Amino acid sequence: MNKKKLIGNLMLFTTAFIWGTAFVAQRVGMDHIEPFTFSACRYLLATLVLLPIIYILDKRSEKTARAEGTYRELTAEEKKAENKSILIGGGVCGVILFIASSFQQVGLVYTTAGKAGFITALYIVLVPIFGLFLHKKTTWLVWVGVALATVGLYLLCVKEGFTIAWGDFLVFICAIFFSWHILACDHFTALSNPVKLSCVQFAVSFILATITALIVETPSWTGIVECTIPIIYCGIFSAGVGYTLQMVAQKDTDPTIASLILSLESVFGALGGFVILHEILSTKELLGCIVMFAAVILAQVPLPSKKEA
Repeated sequence: MNKKKLIGNLMLFTTAFIWGTAFVAQRVGMDHIEPFTFSACRYLLATLVLLPIIYILDKRSEKTARAEGTYRELTAEEKKAENKSILIGGGVCGVILFIASSFQQVGLVYTTAGKAGFITALYIVLVPIFGLFLHKKTTWLVWVGVALATVGLYLLCVKEGFTIAWGDFLVFICAIFFSWHILACDHFTALSNPVKLSCVQFAVSFILATITALIVETPSWTGIVECTIPIIYCGIFSAGVGYTLQMVAQKDTDPTIASLILSLESVFGALGGFVILHEILSTKELLGCIVMFAAVILAQVPLPSKKEA
């Protein structure tokens, strides 16, 4: 594994940890405000956090380029093309992210956290399946990893007879859109600046969530204030840091591998529940954690290249 892929995978592990622990914050947030209001607040915060970061990174990049003598001012046409690429890519990712997170947030109202975690992480199965339609090759070892990770998620999250209730169905739709979001990130990060793409996707998600909240909900400042800590955690860390790390990391990581690593959010969610909420992991849940970690490691084992005849 080369250095870039290693760094990218470490970023994805960090993202999985943040998303897993944010699951607790999302559940707490639903005690104070409604789903779309919560999403609007977290994505507004994520957008505002990234704006100064983009400014600092641009200035640092320009300074480095000038010092190395490689700096060149973009022409008006080049700037227009770059902005168009960022807006289109960020817009597509933002719409998909809004739909996916909305189904998840609303689904959490009607189903258990265990089932939601399992169903959401089914994107590890859906990504390679949808990837086939985009002509993305996947090794048999990755498919074994996908199967193992699915078993691990089941052991970790499903605590009772698996039935398709309304909330389960909503979260399953969320998993489909999250798999599309991973593939969209894989496509657009190869064409545009990942941090700027991330900022645009948050802005788009914020606009869509705000419009929806104003139509179907009754936003309350009191509720928002009471939900400050969950919003800050989900806005700055889960959205601002997590999704941006995902964007940056996917420039150098295969989307199927990315989905497997990101699926560890269920493991970290369970561990977060143990540390923060003092929930005890059963033997079955611990076995699920072990199987999932094994699946992620297995999927990254390089296969020997075929010799040419």
